[in-house]
Amino acid sequence: MYSTASTGTRNAPAADPGTARHPQGQARPGLRPPTATGGRPALRGAEVRDPRAALARTVVGPRPGEAAPRPLGGRVLTSRTAEGFVDRVDPAALQTPAVKAALASISRICPAFLPRQVLREGSRHIIIAGTIGRAPVVAKCLAPQAARDEQLIARFHHEVAVYRAFVRHRPPVRLPRLVAADHDRCVLVLERVPGRPAARERHPVNPPTPGEVRAVLGAVRTLNLWRPPADVFGRPLDYGTEIARFHSVGQLTDRDASDLRQLMHGLSNTPRQLCHGDALLGNLLLAPSGPVLLDWEEAGWYLPGYDLAVLWSVLSGDTAARRQISQLAQSGGTLARDAFLVNLVLVLMREIRLHDVPGAGEEQRIMIRRLYDDAGLARRAVRTAVGTR
Repeated sequence: MYSTASTGTRNAPAADPGTARHPQGQARPGLRPPTATGGRPALRGAEVRDPRAALARTVVGPRPGEAAPRPLGGRVLTSRTAEGFVDRVDPAALQTPAVKAALASISRICPAFLPRQVLREGSRHIIIAGTIGRAPVVAKCLAPQAARDEQLIARFHHEVAVYRAFVRHRPPVRLPRLVAADHDRCVLVLERVPGRPAARERHPVNPPTPGEVRAVLGAVRTLNLWRPPADVFGRPLDYGTEIARFHSVGQLTDRDASDLRQLMHGLSNTPRQLCHGDALLGNLLLAPSGPVLLDWEEAGWYLPGYDLAVLWSVLSGDTAARRQISQLAQSGGTLARDAFLVNLVLVLMREIRLHDVPGAGEEQRIMIRRLYDDAGLARRAVRTAVGTR
């Protein structure tokens, strides 16, 4: 840190690198060179100027003839970004073939992207946190095994189109800013927003607090009341096809399908509502500036109340929140109530089909029984609505 020229010791004899002399003549341990700390090699000159060069040896592997770097003491390294994110830099996670392929795709559109942490490596998506300069970002890529699924590719392309549309037509809710996108390689690079998910599970055992529920419902309703140009977004859900599909597999009885079609006939001229389409609590980030909506793969025009129906279906343990959602759904009148009931039945059928699988554990079986109870309640409400028309 200090230069020997300023201390007057240029001609002094060299000291033992392991010790330094105390002013009173006592020996004490001296500062060890960088290579002595857990075997970590000192940075090269180019790596000091550009920290990406150091991390590149961890991500893409060492140079020929160079040993692969290891975490200090066998532990995962941590780092703090400029915005205060504490990331666990796990070299092993960054070296898997799928992640390395994703990083190669990311570097094509963002050469300055510096990976820090693999947030998710699933069968559908790979999500990597990193930085571009001093700005924290998140890169989302389609997993290699999902790249052969035409439906997943179409959903990713739809999300890219939605984020690009939001650049031209800014919504009145908080969402991550688009940094870069590659439509062909299915890559999205977005602003990383500080915060925590409203819930970790799809059907949380411990629901959010009443204040958090109010904030979430406020953000969802603000989006639903927004009126962008009609040609900007499409209609992701074909209601007639969905009713026929659940009827064909036996989830809806003949009477259920008939009742829903009667309500749909009365809703034929009802204006659609812009909805997130997948307003699960895990897709809502509770940030200091307010709720942030993530994952816009299903965004588009729906019958009114679709997002409210999704939230109602996953808040089975919060009676007060469900009552509040029902009041919001009915505040728009009879047509808004009927649209909410149609959405609710279809959402509950989807949740049952998703979770009622062989080999479910005890907790999942309890959740499945609740879903069937909720579906029965929704069916009775639909029959009542049909009878009062």
